Amino acid sequence: MAVKIKGSGSYIPTQVVTNNDFHQFDFRDENGQPLKDSNERVAKKLEQITGIQERRYITSNLTTTDIGTLAAQRAIENAQIDIEKLDYIIFAHNFGDMKYGTDQSDLVPSLAARVKHNLKIQNPSCVAYDVLFGCPGWLQGVIQAYAYMSLGIAKYCLVIGAETLSRVIDLHDRDSMIYADGAGATVLEVTDEPGGIIATKSCSFTADEAYYIHFGESYKKEPQQDTRYIKMLGRKIYEFALTEVPKAMKTCLDDSGVDINQIKKIIIHQANEKMDEAIVKRFYELYDKSMPEHIMPMNIQKLGNSSVATLPTLYDMIVNKQLDNHSFEKGDYLLFASVGAGMNINAFVYQV
Repeated sequence: MAVKIKGSGSYIPTQVVTNNDFHQFDFRDENGQPLKDSNERVAKKLEQITGIQERRYITSNLTTTDIGTLAAQRAIENAQIDIEKLDYIIFAHNFGDMKYGTDQSDLVPSLAARVKHNLKIQNPSCVAYDVLFGCPGWLQGVIQAYAYMSLGIAKYCLVIGAETLSRVIDLHDRDSMIYADGAGATVLEVTDEPGGIIATKSCSFTADEAYYIHFGESYKKEPQQDTRYIKMLGRKIYEFALTEVPKAMKTCLDDSGVDINQIKKIIIHQANEKMDEAIVKRFYELYDKSMPEHIMPMNIQKLGNSSVATLPTLYDMIVNKQLDNHSFEKGDYLLFASVGAGMNINAFVYQV
């Protein structure tokens, strides 16, 4: 018995936002003072560090549920299964549905319940619920689905990761240039084929790290303003990720029994190009090895950081051969890994 990805799908928003589009923004520091660097220089530094040249935003008529539904429909179509056979719908996100022009999150009913409604699934035994686990949410949803399926209480699970970060960014904070929107989904099945998910690892660091990513006030101080936006302590996150993520990846790989030389691709959360490269290099150093070429696919350059959507979107793009120099075949070993708000880290080893 194995738990494998039977189908995948994604939704890439149509609105392209380039770094040049931020040149007229009024960026401030955390004290509310205008930045000393020009916006052009700020954008150039951002691209050098994160690799981001463009990001995608959803149009004003869409919500997180909408794009999650679109990705789910494509994954189901790709999997070619009867939707009434789904046992679980697990929707990973962090901010619910934020309608355009509002600053209030809508979380009731759950986004998973809304997707089930949109898909017109009648089966009441199909359980729909949300996962709020920071950027590693989709991966954690897969780990939960794997647990259900390993116990024999589910055969088909739909796991969605969707986020609309454009609705929760502070336009006076330069970090707003990192974030993007997107959705990805996968259908998992129990099968007699070899491979699938072999080992998993999850961690939550909350003693000192819980608020490295948090909600805070705008950097442009305005009287009687109580709206909050996504904020992060970038340097602390970078140092934390470089220390802890490689260790979690190593634990997961060691538990799997798969040799590091057998790993074909590392599918890592698209947070920051330099940080991701440093994490993977540090991971290989734990085995006294150098990071191989073409081991780490990236789509952050054009899609930005869409939180829970980066992993399933990246996987779907590789499946559909939309990334140069990146593909995998039946029998290949993949290592998925993510880090994000909480601070949470997770990973799983997978054989295609």
